[in-house]
Amino acid sequence: MEKQKDHRKIKRIIKGFANNWRIRTMALLKETRLSVGEISENLKTDFKNISIHITKLAIAGIVIKRYQGREVHLKLTARGENILTFIRMLE
Repeated sequence: MEKQKDHRKIKRIIKGFANNWRIRTMALLKETRLSVGEISENLKTDFKNISIHITKLAIAGIVIKRYQGREVHLKLTARGENILTFIRMLE
């Protein structure tokens, strides 16, 4: 039963970054903390689209959300940095 929980956790993490928008978002966050608006501007896509992807990254433990007034600022977690390194190795 314990192994099944581990597999589910790994599946959740992989699904959390298995998308072009999420990988690009992670790459931006590698350099600095950004708000959702700044990320959507950098990636030239709408705020709602990026918000959906950021939620999935947060659920997977890849980013941390920090609320500052009405803005949400994001930071890549250690897990997120490791995943980004892994992705770079695959390129």
